[in-house]
Amino acid sequence: MPNKLKLQFLAAAAMAGCASAAWADIVIATAGPMTGQYASFGEQMRRGAELAVADLNAKGGVMGQKLVLKIGDDACDPKQAVAVANKFVSEKVVFVAGHFCSGSSIPASKVYTEEGILQISPASTNPKLTEEGGPNVFRVCGRDDQQGTVAGNYLADKFKGKKVAIIHDKTAYGKGLADETKKQLNKRGVKEAMYEAYTAGEKDYSALVSKMKGANVDVVYVGGYHTEAGLMVRQAREQGYGVQLVSGDALVTDEYWKITGTAGEGTLMTFSPDPRKNPAAVGVVKKFRETKYEPEGYTLYTYGAIQAWAQAVGKAKSTNWKKVADTLRKSKFDTVLGKIGFNKKGDVTAPGYVFYVWKDGKYDYAK
Repeated sequence: MPNKLKLQFLAAAAMAGCASAAWADIVIATAGPMTGQYASFGEQMRRGAELAVADLNAKGGVMGQKLVLKIGDDACDPKQAVAVANKFVSEKVVFVAGHFCSGSSIPASKVYTEEGILQISPASTNPKLTEEGGPNVFRVCGRDDQQGTVAGNYLADKFKGKKVAIIHDKTAYGKGLADETKKQLNKRGVKEAMYEAYTAGEKDYSALVSKMKGANVDVVYVGGYHTEAGLMVRQAREQGYGVQLVSGDALVTDEYWKITGTAGEGTLMTFSPDPRKNPAAVGVVKKFRETKYEPEGYTLYTYGAIQAWAQAVGKAKSTNWKKVADTLRKSKFDTVLGKIGFNKKGDVTAPGYVFYVWKDGKYDYAK
């Protein structure tokens, strides 16, 4: 090929390459426990992310570009979460709606901060995520210090004169939530009758249950997940022990009732206002239910996180994390969670926590 033609060919190829790069798909991701004992929450996140991406693409994508979704399975394990984060880096992900467990979100966030990837967690409530995280780190859920304050006040007000035990599973989420609840309970002048740690993943908690029964504990606050809490209340009922179980947002899954059966009746828990009841979510909830899937727990929180990011990208006219982060902090966004914004730390500015009760296999607002 003559040099002149060769140069023209190379120039044309370069221009074509630039054009394709300019209109390449935008790669985003969600990450959580897609396998393991908390996989029900991973499914919530995956379902929420998939529909959010499908809906955005149906409307022309983001900035006229198609979104491609990657799914990361961290199994709520910190090391696996870091591996997932590094994989996302290699896949050119610009935004992650994740992770679920605080113990995964916090170490993964360090990778995202270093690599310039924006992160919005739908579910990680430990204050350290945004207190110690970089300027690229956000969440659409509340914080354990908010949740613990509500729980501590509820225990002090509703169970006056009762013996309260506080137990946790040693995780960043479970211990953090239990300690914040204990702090508020103590601030209200109530001293817990027992403070214990347990090991997550075991099947038999009868010894711990017997210890609480022997100490005449009336109410047990569980800082941990639905699997262990469900086993505990079931094993308590098997011992004829009617202890009142109170816990946090990790019980917002039908899997809890599948473990407890009627033993779970009356279980109390804190969670943000149910987004399924939000007028802005009616259409999306209907789409989920038409596929025979109930968008409980963090399904809509994941959908909402992606909505907020997409709107921020549209306003910033860029996927650059600094521009998007700046826009997230300065603007309000219309989502299935309602109109939301974020403060300087990256925490959502939205209504806080309320109490729910499990009844007849479903959870609803406690009266």
